Amino acid sequence: MRYFIEFSYDGSQYHGYQIQPNCITVQEVLEERLSKLLSQEIKTVGAGRTDAGVHAKQMFAHFDYERIINRFELIKRLNGFLPQDIAVHQIYVMKEGAHARFDAIKRIYEYQINLAKNPFEYNAGWNIFFKPLEINKMNEAAQSLYGKKDFSSFAKLHTDVKTHICTVERAEWESRGDHLYFTIVADRFLRNMVRAVVGTLVAVGAGEISVEEFKEIINKKDRNEAGASAPAQGLYLAKVEYPKAIYNGKG
Repeated sequence: MRYFIEFSYDGSQYHGYQIQPNCITVQEVLEERLSKLLSQEIKTVGAGRTDAGVHAKQMFAHFDYERIINRFELIKRLNGFLPQDIAVHQIYVMKEGAHARFDAIKRIYEYQINLAKNPFEYNAGWNIFFKPLEINKMNEAAQSLYGKKDFSSFAKLHTDVKTHICTVERAEWESRGDHLYFTIVADRFLRNMVRAVVGTLVAVGAGEISVEEFKEIINKKDRNEAGASAPAQGLYLAKVEYPKAIYNGKG
């Protein structure tokens, strides 16, 4: 049977979601605990692979298990067995062939900037205390991200993706108290894309790049033209959406 597991994590202590040699990852920890509790080797496929230090408010992964699972009991046991920085929220029974990565129709990322020093949030966002940012210009520039475009200028170089085309349906900054929040919604994202976009938009807000220059950066399709990537600690995978048709009705 195919199951989807919904979970969240603080990525501060992990080298991203996907298993890598010689470093600790969220996938490794999750699979180890699942395998012990289900008494067989469990392999998962995640909805994506977040970079080292990036967080997830909602992440999904699928796995196969031959028997019917008492989902509520497994959730309780997993949360007692996993470290404090990983939490399981739900387990769904899926239709055969449902895929956590390829069946996702929408992903939402959020980025947090801290404008005032706060010891309780220092590691939860990009701390920019002494550089005034013009949010109106950042939002004006962000408008040019909308639609189906080639985002090579914000993609990590030398990756194995077949295309740099993504469709962005929302890209917007909001000011709330001592924070700026950036929300971006798309059908898919390239590796390092959101952090590169945020870093470049912050350069716009700081007056280092004009709105017109930001548009030109997109058109040039060259990562060397864009700004530096924003720190990983401020980035959150906020939501992953799937079509209802892949659920079998028992979840």
